[in-house]
Amino acid sequence: MSPPLLSIIIPTYNRPDLLPRAVNSALSQTLTDIEVVVVDDGSTPAVLLPAQERLRVICLTTNQGGAAARNQGAEAARSRWITYLDDDDVLLPDMAEKAMAAIQHIPQALPRPVAILFGLTRINSQGHKLDTHLPPTLPRGSHFCLEEISPKESFFSKQTLVIEKDVLLGTGGFDATFSSRVHTELFLRLNPVCSLWGIPEVTYYLSAHEGVRVSTNSQRRQQNFERLVTKHHALFTSHPRKTFADFTFSHARMLQRNGQSRLSMIALGRAFVLHPIHTVFRLGSPYKRRFLKAVSLLKNHA
Repeated sequence: MSPPLLSIIIPTYNRPDLLPRAVNSALSQTLTDIEVVVVDDGSTPAVLLPAQERLRVICLTTNQGGAAARNQGAEAARSRWITYLDDDDVLLPDMAEKAMAAIQHIPQALPRPVAILFGLTRINSQGHKLDTHLPPTLPRGSHFCLEEISPKESFFSKQTLVIEKDVLLGTGGFDATFSSRVHTELFLRLNPVCSLWGIPEVTYYLSAHEGVRVSTNSQRRQQNFERLVTKHHALFTSHPRKTFADFTFSHARMLQRNGQSRLSMIALGRAFVLHPIHTVFRLGSPYKRRFLKAVSLLKNHA
C-alpha cells in the first residue's frame, strides 16, 4: 500500500471531551488520501476512539509533554508531508486539499526546502470569530518571529505548519525540554534552514475556550519564555533591539490577554528598556500622544 499524501498529527492529553471534534475535523477532509495519527500522551484513562481505516492511535505509557508527543507523531507518520492539529482546535474541511495543491506550486524563488503556513482564525466557545492571523513568507536564512513583516501579517500562525517529515526531524524536531513556546523555539531553528511560504488563506480554527491550556499557565509560560531567550540569546542580541522589544511586547500582550496582569507589566517594562520609543508607540494612541507631547515640551525648554 502506498503511503498517504499527508499525515495529520494530533497530540492529546486528558481532553476526552474536546478530542473527538478535532479528530472528526481531520477525518472529514475533502482530500481523503490522508492519515490521522493521534498521540495519546499518557492520558488517564487512555484515549478510546472508534476504529477507522485512516485513524491510528499511539499510546504513550507516561506523560512526556506536547513537544515529545509531536516528535513521536512525526516519527510514526507514513506520509512525506505532515501537519499538526491541537486537540482542542479544528481544521477547515479543505485544509489538506489546499496544502497538497500548494506543494505543487511552491514559488521557484524560494530556496529549498520549503514549508507552508496558512492563515489561522481564533474562535470563542460560541463559534464566533475573534481575529484572523495571516502568515508572512520568509526565505531560508531568515529568523521567524524576529523579522520585520507587514502589519497585515502575523507570526501567530505557527500551528498551521505543513512540512516534510524528514525536514522537521532533521532539525531535531520539537525541543522536549520546553513545556510551552515549543512552536516559537522550533521556528527559530527551522527558518534558518527552511523557507516558509505564507499563504493568506485560513485553514485552521484555534479555540479560545476557558478550559486548561498550556498558554494560560502563567508560571510555566514565563519560565519557558526565559528559557527561550537564554537558549537563543545570541540570535536575539544579533537583531535590532527594536525586534527584541517587539517580541517581548507580544509576550506581554499575550500574558495580559490571559489575565496575567502582573507578569504582563514585567514583560512590558522589559520591552520598554529594550526600545522605549517603539514600545510606547505600540501601546497605542493615548500613550503615543502623551509621549509626543512630552517630547515637544522638552524641545520647548531646551
